[in-house]
Formats: sequence, C-alpha cells, structure tokens
Amino acid sequence: MLYELVSFSDQVGPLNVFRYITFRTGGAIMTALLFVFLFGPSIIDGLRVRQGKGQPIREDGPQSHIIKKQGTPTMGGLMILLGVTFSTLLWANWSNPYVWVVLGVTLSFGAIGFYDDYLKVSRQATSHAFSGKIKLALEIAIAGLATWAIMALGKPGFSSSLAIPFFKDSMLPLGTVLPYGLLFIFVGVIVISGAGNSVNLTDGLDGLAIVPVMIAAATFGLIAYLTGNVKFAGHLQIHYVVGAGELAIICGALVGAGLGFLWFNAPPAMIFMGDTGSLALGGALGTIAVAVKHEIVLAIVGGLFVLETLSVIVQVASFKLTGKRVFRMAPLHHHFEQKGWEESTVVVRFWIISVVLALIGLATLKLR
Repeated sequence: MLYELVSFSDQVGPLNVFRYITFRTGGAIMTALLFVFLFGPSIIDGLRVRQGKGQPIREDGPQSHIIKKQGTPTMGGLMILLGVTFSTLLWANWSNPYVWVVLGVTLSFGAIGFYDDYLKVSRQATSHAFSGKIKLALEIAIAGLATWAIMALGKPGFSSSLAIPFFKDSMLPLGTVLPYGLLFIFVGVIVISGAGNSVNLTDGLDGLAIVPVMIAAATFGLIAYLTGNVKFAGHLQIHYVVGAGELAIICGALVGAGLGFLWFNAPPAMIFMGDTGSLALGGALGTIAVAVKHEIVLAIVGGLFVLETLSVIVQVASFKLTGKRVFRMAPLHHHFEQKGWEESTVVVRFWIISVVLALIGLATLKLR
C-alpha cells in the first residue's frame, strides 16, 4: 500500500524512500512487532475465555508440563498471522505476484491449523482431532498450487529447475523429466508441506519454535533481497529471480510478529502458538525457499526442524519394526527433557544450533 507513494516522489522527493526494499523491510518488522504488542493481550484474553481448559497437554510427556502448562490457551498463531498480514499489506508492493502466493499459502496453512486447534480444544484431545489424511491432502493441494504458480511466474526451464548450493550455475532441470513440470511440483510440495509440519513438530516447548523461525525468516529475507537484486546476484554468482526481493518484506513481517509473540510466549508462556501458527510459519518459509530457488538451503537453515522431524520418523519406524524406541521420547526436544535437561536449557541450546545452521546456510551464498 505505502509503496504506491513512490508515484508521488517527483512532487515530494522524500517519498522516494518507499522505493527501497530495505526501508520497507524495516518498516514491516516494526509494524508487525507493534501490532502484536498492541493487540496481543486482548487476543490472549479472548482466547483464554473461549477455550476454558486451554490446550490439552500430553499425559505421556514430562510431568512438569501437566503442572506448569495446564490451562494455557492455544491458537496464539492468530496474533502472528494478523500481524504478518497487516504489515505485509501495508509495506509490500501489491503488484508483485510472489507476495500473494506466499501470503496465500501462509493464511491457508494457518486456516488448516486453526481448525485442528479448534477441534483439539473443543474435544480436549491431544491428537487425531483432525483427520491426518484430510489435513495432509489439503496441505499437498495448497503446496502444489503454490509451486505451479511460482513455476508459471518465472522463466520457462529455469523456474522448474532445482538449484544446487555450493556449485555455481548448477541446476537440475526437473521440469523436463515429467510433463507439465510435475517432478518440480512434487519437490515443491515436499518442501512447503514438509516445512509446515516440521515447524509444527518443533513447537513443543515455550519459545522453542518461534526463535528458529525468526532466524530462518531473517536468513531468507537476506537471501530474497540478494536473489532479487541483479547486481548482488551477479556478484555472488547466485541465480537471479526477478521480483523475489519483495519477499524480504514478508520475511521482515515474520521476524517482527515473531518478536512480539515471543514476548508472550517466553517461559512461562501466556499462550501457545498452536498449529495455527506453526503450520503457517513453516509453509511461509517453504514457499519463500521455492520462490527464491534455495529449496536445499532451507534444509540447512532449518536443520533443527529437519532433526525434529527425523527423530519422529526414526522413533515410529523403530518401534513398528523392532518394538524398541531409539529416543526416550519424540520429538527430539522431549528426549532431552526426559534425560533431565531443564526446559530452558533445551530451548536455548536449540536456539544456538539454529544460529549456527543459519550461518552455514548463508555461507552457501559465497562458497560457489
């Protein structure tokens, strides 16, 4: 919206500042942060009144959770989504189609998570509230449409290819393997839906998921800006994607809304993110990664989410095949809790891992 003020920069020179992505990204961060700060308390109060007993807590988990977290409301992702949407609409260039694709996936995944949270709260069930098959089918459909749209927006051949980090100009032409770019759409579905569910699995302790999400969003905000700038992309020898720089605005909004949410989610949490937030944030990161052609880099930057997901896969597979568990409890953060680590210790150490992985991911921009 504010980007349109650039049209009047000939008459009012200072309005030219709205042309710069860096300025608008900073504005998006502050706007989303202030939005959550201002409206967060009323949202929390409203959810607490409507939910009564709050989010149901797993009885097979650490017993401290039942004592400390009982009655805490969920669906805190609503304040994040509202902050991100408002900030993005205020600062982003509405004529950029990538903005609408990412925002569409974010809100769609958020709606799926909201319905799942609603069923859990109303039925006081920790799982199986929403049919897993239907939930996954909806995610796949949304991710597939988003990937197809991204593929249609880019240059033929390039937009349906998979970029390989660490190697200059290396692309796997997935779009030519199967007709209509079906193989690339399949990869996009895995990246987007996988990211959404990975963040969802990570969201199990106060503040655990939101900080790695912010770290990943900040990282991809920088990647989007560099990828969308022909000079920087040429200097770093990364693939230039026309219009991708505008996605830095959404990344900034994610960081700002995440900071605001962390204020209320810091231990002891006043509210949980819930599937409403975790699915939406993961889906947003996955879609941005596909749009800027850094799908594999997301697996590095979001390595913590990958580890959490793998721990669940390994645990389930091991138990079904051998009847034995590899971890004391899955996802991974609960394993360390069961080993005696304090919740705050697990959270902070996982944050540190996220920072290290983000730095490794950024290093791929230069190691080519």
